[in-house]
Amino acid sequence: MLKRTRDYHPWLLEKLANPQTAADYLNEAMNDSPEMFLKALRNIAQARQMASVAKQAGVRRESLYRTLSKRGNPRLDTLNAVLRVLGLRMAIQAEGARSARRPDRRYSKDHPTKIA
Repeated sequence: MLKRTRDYHPWLLEKLANPQTAADYLNEAMNDSPEMFLKALRNIAQARQMASVAKQAGVRRESLYRTLSKRGNPRLDTLNAVLRVLGLRMAIQAEGARSARRPDRRYSKDHPTKIA
């Protein structure tokens, strides 16, 4: 019996419509490489309809595709405009610092001792 499968990309775009999922995805991509960050941002923009994102960000659709391509090099103002339209923002934190948003999973919420 054949197992029914679904294309990955449409499934991913469906999931990236959720702002929290998109933020987590983008953060992980940023930790990987600049190329992965741009690819992730492109996927999120596609999930939210690239033409609409471009219009709201004040750039042409073709320019946005080019900016978010593998060879893209977005200007900071363009990047911020796109992130704002997507309901996201950049944050800078010290190297090695834990995010205030996510608790360290090694520790129990109710008990401060380390979980084995």
